[in-house]
Amino acid sequence: MLLKFIGCLSSLAAAACFALSAAELPDLPEPVSNNAVASVTIRGKTYVVSFMGIGPGKQHSDIHNKVFMHTLGEFGWHEMPDVPSQQRLQGRVAASAVALNNNFFVFGGFAVNADGTEQTAADSYRFDPITKRYTRLNDIPVPVDDAVALTYQNRYIYLVSGWSDHGNVNLVQVFDNYTQRWSQATPFPGKPVFGLAGAMADNQMLLCDGVALEYYRDKKREYKAEPACYLGTVGSNANQIDWRIVPHPTGQARYRMAGINTEMAGKHILAFIGGSTTAYNYNGIGYDGNAATPDSKIWVYSLAEQRWLSAADTTAVMDLRGLVKVDGDIYSVGGMQNNQQVSPQLIKHTIKLQ
Repeated sequence: MLLKFIGCLSSLAAAACFALSAAELPDLPEPVSNNAVASVTIRGKTYVVSFMGIGPGKQHSDIHNKVFMHTLGEFGWHEMPDVPSQQRLQGRVAASAVALNNNFFVFGGFAVNADGTEQTAADSYRFDPITKRYTRLNDIPVPVDDAVALTYQNRYIYLVSGWSDHGNVNLVQVFDNYTQRWSQATPFPGKPVFGLAGAMADNQMLLCDGVALEYYRDKKREYKAEPACYLGTVGSNANQIDWRIVPHPTGQARYRMAGINTEMAGKHILAFIGGSTTAYNYNGIGYDGNAATPDSKIWVYSLAEQRWLSAADTTAVMDLRGLVKVDGDIYSVGGMQNNQQVSPQLIKHTIKLQ
C-alpha cells in the first residue's frame, strides 16, 4: 500500500489514485483477533473501527483495549483512546460492537488473568467517532461475552445468549438507546451457547451454532459444539420475539464465525462467514487439545424464500466478532488465518451464489 501511495504522488492523477487505494481498505496497524468490529457512515464519511482483541502472541498478556479507526478515503488507520474499564481490565476479547444512530456501541467481552481464570466485563460504552469520546452506558444486567449483538429500528440493541462468568445464558437482553435502559426479551429458545453468530434484517434475526455445556453424572462438564439455527421475528413490541427452528445448513457447527445482512437481486439475505468447526480457547487451540483451523464456507439464508442458498467458498478466516460492509462490499477485519496466525488483513468476502 505504501509503495502504491508513493507512486500516486508522482503522478498527475494523484488524487484519483489515492482515493482508489484508500477504497481498498488498508491492513490494520498490527495483527489482532477476536476484536469487536463495526462501521458507520456519517455525513458522507464512512468509519470502520476495531475494538480490543488479542495480539499475535496469543497469550493472556496479549489481550488489550486498543482501538483502531479508519476513515474511508483517508490513508491508513488511527489509534483511538483505549476502551475504558470500570473493573480495571487490561484488555478484552469476545466483546460485541454495533453501529447505531451515528455512534459505536461496545458491550461485554472477557479478560484473562495470569492464572488462566476469566472475567466477564459488565460495563458498556458508546463511542462517538467524531469527538472520539466514550460515554458509559448502564451496565448489562447479566454481563456476557461471546454473545451476538444486533440492532433494530435504529433504536434497540439485542444481546443474544453468550457466556457469563460461570456458564452460558439463554437471555435476550435489550438496550433501548432512547431511554438508555435495559430490559429482557423473549429468551433464546435453544441451548444457551457462546461463540454463536447472527444477523438481522428488518424485524427478523437468525442465530446459528456456538458452544453449549454438556453435563454428565460421572464426569466433568464438557464444551460441545451446537449445530442449531433459530429464526426470531420481532412483534409489535421489541421485547416480543417469535422463535422458530430453521434446519441447519450442514449439520456441523461453526464457532466464532460472523453474520451480516446484505441484499442480492433486491432481496434480503443473511450471510455467515468464517469460523471453525473446532471449538477452541482464546489461543486458537481446541478444548479437545487439537488446533482449530479456519473455514472457507459461506452460508447464505434467503429470508424471502425461507431457505439456505448455495454459495462459493471464500478466504478462510476464524475468530471473528463481526463483519463490516463498506460500499456494499463485506469485509472481515483481522481474525485468525491458517495455523492460528493472527492477521492484520481486511479480507473482502464476495458472495457468489451457485
